[in-house]
Amino acid sequence: MLSQATSEHIARGRRVFELELAEARAVGERLDESFAHAVEAIREAASRRGKVVVVGVGKSGHIGEKIAATLTSTGTPAVMLNALNALHGDLGIVSDGDVVLILSNSGETDELVAVFPALTRGDVRTIAITGKASSFLAKNAHIHLDASVSREACPLELAPTASTTAMLILGDALAMALLEARGFTRDDFARFHPGGKLGRTLLLTVEQIMRGAEQMALIRPDMIVRDVLLEIARRRAGCAVALTPQGALAGIFTQGDFARHLAAAPNLLELAVAPFLTEKPITVQAGGLAVEVLHILEKHRIDDLVVVDAEDRPIGMVDTQDLARFRLV
Repeated sequence: MLSQATSEHIARGRRVFELELAEARAVGERLDESFAHAVEAIREAASRRGKVVVVGVGKSGHIGEKIAATLTSTGTPAVMLNALNALHGDLGIVSDGDVVLILSNSGETDELVAVFPALTRGDVRTIAITGKASSFLAKNAHIHLDASVSREACPLELAPTASTTAMLILGDALAMALLEARGFTRDDFARFHPGGKLGRTLLLTVEQIMRGAEQMALIRPDMIVRDVLLEIARRRAGCAVALTPQGALAGIFTQGDFARHLAAAPNLLELAVAPFLTEKPITVQAGGLAVEVLHILEKHRIDDLVVVDAEDRPIGMVDTQDLARFRLV
């Protein structure tokens, strides 16, 4: 049974979730043409090789950093501009054709109001995300997105909580709408994230992760099971690959196959392996992507995958252990 203090902590935490989710939902329900205009303004800027310059102060600045990172990683170039530094030379980062995304819950933040006239010089579009439609920034930006909340999750109504969550979700909504509008794909994402798991699976080819023929246990169908097992052990493989006289794939024999057939055939070690082969095993083409291997292994729940060329000749093998070596799992 939970103590009273523990129960109270959990209840307080749940109240924060409930309040912030409700406020975020209300912001989403208020989305209107202004949101669509914001998406189009950014899309047009990006199509002309412009960028998004995100500006914010304090907690809004921290949210702005995340929004800028999300935009950049999903194909829309974005940078974060510190409003204080902007007043002292960093305005040079803003170029004609850019979109300036300004974040301020009050819409009256001193530093942002002070730098606003300079931000709007030249061919620049401004989008303000604020919690007050009557504020200076809301009225003077080209486009205003309403991120107002009825209350903060902070019981003192002091710490920005629900308001910063609303801003963050609005930023994510912009980024995801832009992602779809610009036709951004998984391959595009992989190019921007080469160090991540997704990037590795989408950039690595099957040929790059497979074990070569010299590491495979290649056998003839007329070999006895004892010799097949010795070849598997010698190659430290999970299975043996049987070849026809022409070098095509005749089937595979795994250690699991040996265990399954042994009870029914006590003399299995002395028998030819041919009747016990899986004659049409699942294979993958060498020119495919590593992500295809992951899908096949997961779907069919197998440990070894034969790699074949265009003529269905085995040229390699992917073992599930190899995936960890390449940090694909």
